[in-house]
Amino acid sequence: MPIPKILVFAGSIRTGSFNARLAALAAKELAVIGADVNRISLVDYPLPIYDGDLETRSGAPENALKLKRMISIHHGVFIASPEYNASITPLLKNALDWVSRVREGREPALSAYKNRFFALGAASNGMHGGMRSLIALRQTLELGCGALVIPEQVAVARAADAFDEMDNLKDEPVAKRLRATLRRLVELTRQIA
Repeated sequence: MPIPKILVFAGSIRTGSFNARLAALAAKELAVIGADVNRISLVDYPLPIYDGDLETRSGAPENALKLKRMISIHHGVFIASPEYNASITPLLKNALDWVSRVREGREPALSAYKNRFFALGAASNGMHGGMRSLIALRQTLELGCGALVIPEQVAVARAADAFDEMDNLKDEPVAKRLRATLRRLVELTRQIA
């Protein structure tokens, strides 16, 4: 059976980020179910705010190219998305926008979003667990970038109290949703691995 390569990252670089914790847990669960997992942090890919004039003058920044290549070598991607003002973080949106602009040779700009599967999760202190960020992220990935985003997703509400001392989810139904989302991602990525 092929071993899918899955990239995992959070849309936050804040110290103590709930979504970084969710990304770490997702990476651990993916490894348990047989994926080859690579977890990164967007802190390692600093990018200027997207500016079309800057792009025209200088092309895409080197870190946009590196992030695009990182996404492109994986069969699937899990993104843990914080919620800012009922949407995704500026950090995450900016990274996705820059990656969408990178062109290498004859390959189209959106190639990093094609021929791989994306799964989404969110953790928030609110009652809805970042659900509105998942809607905005799904819209950006599917409609804006043409990505294949699986329907399964997980939203972790009241995130400050959601993780135990081992960084596992305390609420078993939420933990089950996370595992189901990740299993579905692995099942689909095995088809293209």
